[in-house]
Formats: sequence, C-alpha cells, structure tokens
Amino acid sequence: MTRTDKIRSFLEDSEGVIISGYPNIFYYSNFTSEDAFLIVTKDRQILVTDSRYTVQAKQQASDFEIYDIEDGLQPLFKGIKEEVFGFEEKVVTVTEFARFQKLTKKLVPMSERLCAPRRVKDRYEIEKIAKAEELASNALLNTLTKIKIGMTEREIALMIEFYMLREGASKTSFETIVASGVRSAMPHGVASNKPICEGDFITIDFGCVLDGYCSDMTRTVVVKRCSEQQRKIYDIVKKAQEAAINAACAGKKCADIDAAARDIIEAAGYGKNFGHSLGHSVGIEIHEAPNFSPRSKDIAEAGNVITVEPGIYIEGFGGVRIEDVIVVGEKTRNLTEFTKDLIII
Repeated sequence: MTRTDKIRSFLEDSEGVIISGYPNIFYYSNFTSEDAFLIVTKDRQILVTDSRYTVQAKQQASDFEIYDIEDGLQPLFKGIKEEVFGFEEKVVTVTEFARFQKLTKKLVPMSERLCAPRRVKDRYEIEKIAKAEELASNALLNTLTKIKIGMTEREIALMIEFYMLREGASKTSFETIVASGVRSAMPHGVASNKPICEGDFITIDFGCVLDGYCSDMTRTVVVKRCSEQQRKIYDIVKKAQEAAINAACAGKKCADIDAAARDIIEAAGYGKNFGHSLGHSVGIEIHEAPNFSPRSKDIAEAGNVITVEPGIYIEGFGGVRIEDVIVVGEKTRNLTEFTKDLIII
C-alpha cells in the first residue's frame, strides 16, 4: 500500500483531502518545499505549486500530477468531481481556509487521520532517522575533544551545528541546547554566552535534519572534576533511562513506559526534579505522536520511534539529562550509538 493509498482507505467516494502542512506534504509526496499543497481523491493525486518549483516537483513527486497554481484554482477544482474535502485544521491559515472554502462544497477537519500513518515508521524511515542520529553522534564526539575552559556555550553549539551541516544535514532539528553549571538545571537552556568553568555539568541536547528526518540526543558531561553529588545524580538518571528503554515494547501503555523511569527517580528522592515527560516520537518533525508522559492514553506500537530522556534538575546546583532514540518492536533497537558512561572532559 502506498502512502496515498492509506488516505484513500478512509475516504468516502465523494471525499478528497487537501494537504497544506509541510510535514504531510513531504510524507505523502516526497516534495521538499512548503510552497505547495496536495489534493488526493479516490482516483487522483495532484501537487499544486508555482513555476519556481514545477521542475523540482516533477523530479521528487513523480507519482503526482503537477499543477501550476498560476493557471488558476477554479479550473482545477471544476475538473474534480469530489465536493467534500478533508483539511489540516491544525496547520491551515485563515487565508488558506477561506480560499479552499470558496473552491469546495464542504471542508471537514482531518488532521488526526492524515497524521496517523506517521506514528509507525517503516524500515526506510527508521534507517533515515538512524543516519541522522549517527551524524549527530559523530558531531558530539568531534566537539567533546575541543571543549576548553573559558569557551562559551554558544561556541560549543556552533561547533556541533557546523559539523552536522558540513556533513550533509539541511538544518538543525531545533535550537541547540547547551546549558552548563547551574544553567544545566534548565531543561531547555539554549546556548548562551556563559563561559565553561571547571566542575561544570554541561547538558547538550541537539539534533539535525538529514534527508528530511530528524535526530535528537542529549548527553551530560562534566568538566575536569566530578563531585560525589554530580556522580550520584548522573547514575540515577542513567539507571532510570535504561529501565525505560528495557520497558518499551509494543502493546504497553506509554504512561507505563514513562513510569519505569519516573519511579526510579522518585524512589531516589528526586521526583519533583523531573517535571517533563519521558519522551516523544521523532520523524519528519522533532515532536510527533505518540507522547510518553504520565497523562498519555496511547499504547506503544511496533515501529514507534521515540526519545527516552529522563532528567533531574536542581535549581542552583545543575542538572542531568540522558537521551537516546529507540525503535519500539519485539526487540527494542537503540539508534543512539553513543556511550552513556559519565564523560569527564
């Protein structure tokens, strides 16, 4: 079954869909520009773009009819027999909605149904994510050898990002987090001009987009010397992360996978210092469904690609997070091939 056939499987004969959000445009057509939208019906699939991208569209989306928007949308929709169209209510703009409303008889929200097939990754997608994760791991390995006392967090972030871009990434998955010293107690402490000091924890959370798919990983290292308290916290987080990875399997409640890590951190007396969810799914977007949190109602499925990233954050002291990307299946596969032993640089 092709990806567009997955859409057709839930369409009635009188229905079609209009896809206007980039993640689903890329997923269903392989087209890599946001300046487009897709129309999928029971018997047609059309990629609408402008003359700047028509050649690219023919090359990347060879299974689609390519329509130049400069020829007008009225003639296009007059040639389509369907009158009811699903649309992506979570991403469509007011302007886009008004335009589509004039062209169709009825618009029906379908974001959830259009995104649902992306929850389970196929082998091709898993290998793409694995390659992106490998590139990120190599970037961190290269950077750790160059970190020096007095260097700023921003300099570290730039070294990581430059390596990933130089080696083929199109962009970072999100704004790179480099948080050192007491700033490492900030789960999303993006890189600042703070200099690196001896004895600092440095939490580095980053990723890249390679061939359209995201990576995501976090490691916490310590500079020159490690205190007993730092080692204790690190070991608790490492134990919690490994427990969650071992607990992840198809058919298990996502909340229970979260609990496998959270219970260990709470038993050690740091439950209030782990405020975020265990992880999220990764794919074309850095945050996809399902989510792995205490409130999640989802059930893990084989083919979910998820982050496992517990942490402990103590204001005024610092924090630790360790994050891997894994594939849920009969046997869990860890895509993050980077040591989790505490590194002293």
